[in-house]
Amino acid sequence: MSGVPVELLTEMWRRVTSTQPAPSSATVLATAAVAALVVLWPPAWRVARHGVTLVHEAGHAGVAVLTGRRLAGIRLHSDTSGLTTSVGRPRGPGMVLTAAAGYVAPGMLGLAAAWATANGRGVALLWALLLVVVVLGVGVRNLFGLWSVLVTGVTLVAVTWWAPTVWQTLAACTVSWYLLLGAVRTVTELGRTRARGARTSDADVLARLTHVPAILWVGVFGLVTVATAVLGGAALTGARPA
Repeated sequence: MSGVPVELLTEMWRRVTSTQPAPSSATVLATAAVAALVVLWPPAWRVARHGVTLVHEAGHAGVAVLTGRRLAGIRLHSDTSGLTTSVGRPRGPGMVLTAAAGYVAPGMLGLAAAWATANGRGVALLWALLLVVVVLGVGVRNLFGLWSVLVTGVTLVAVTWWAPTVWQTLAACTVSWYLLLGAVRTVTELGRTRARGARTSDADVLARLTHVPAILWVGVFGLVTVATAVLGGAALTGARPA
């Protein structure tokens, strides 16, 4: 019995460090189409947006901790909104970086995911996402948030542990596109909500912290997410086997 945990850890490490063939051009294009459908089709996006929100809040939480703030809690809501609270100085670089991290986090993670998948590390990517979800779950403070983390975690465990390698590569490629495209869509939605008069977004928080107009912060978010989508797409659609 004492050897079982060691064997399990050994197998996990073997899977994390293994490499897979780069996805074919057909795989890249097919998964791009699937991700685009999920992001652009409203009924699918209403469900899928929860995943982008999870990464958005993880971005806030991660940067808060890295800048020396104390994470107070994360809440994920059924309307796909979220809230991350941290304790520390109310102003200053740490608070600015924490507020700025949310909208760019999905695109940055999508870029890293695209690079990993294109270089045969799609399975390692899925395990890394599972680790992020587990760590994030520790900070979640509401029931729906815990449910969202649980569903996401169980899905990732199923794919990383039981799915054949080819399906894991498909999943990694789809997730990469989903994060890259979803990041752009959320910034577009931010611009629309502000045009309708909403003034409680991260961009508005940053405007109060920096005295830089919120619309310029929306522009910064847009530039970053478009850049990550272009770079991530280029990584995935580079030279591939037919």
